[in-house]
Amino acid sequence: MIQPVKEKIILGIDPGTTIMGYGVLRIKGTKPEMIAMGIIDLRKFANHYLKLRHIHERVLSIIESYLPDELAIEAPFFGKNVQSMLKLGRAQGVAMAAALSRDIPITEYAPLKIKMAITGNGQASKEQVADMLQRMLHFSKADMPTFMDATDGLAAAYCHFLQMGRPAVEKGYSSWKDFIAKNPDKVK
Repeated sequence: MIQPVKEKIILGIDPGTTIMGYGVLRIKGTKPEMIAMGIIDLRKFANHYLKLRHIHERVLSIIESYLPDELAIEAPFFGKNVQSMLKLGRAQGVAMAAALSRDIPITEYAPLKIKMAITGNGQASKEQVADMLQRMLHFSKADMPTFMDATDGLAAAYCHFLQMGRPAVEKGYSSWKDFIAKNPDKVK
């Protein structure tokens, strides 16, 4: 069950090295409301280091504009190209550093978990995620962004909202013996 809050702002980020998406949710009580979504367009920067600087500046600007209480960010998934993965990890790290510089707590979510939380299908397409968000958050088709990276950022924020009030799950047990060792009070 989602725990009600007076008000909370969640910034969601979908990291990228060409287009980085973001979405901002305001939670009042247990009701989420989209207050912004957009992209950080990095296509005009040929140099990777200039992209990183731009990410840092823009994420700080978004933070200063919306004053989020928490950041939800999509964790990079392993691809075939190690260089691409390294660059994506740097982009994610720079966005995280910007949030940390403002003492904003960060939670990472795997892409599969975000898609599962929004659509019930971990293999859902970007379009399916965007369509479901549009229905759940009641924004018009006219407000649907050109780049689905923006709705992916919003999806990270919405996934985080759905986790509110749910206790963090301890690491699983490797066997019954492990369960008993970690829970002696539950065994008679």
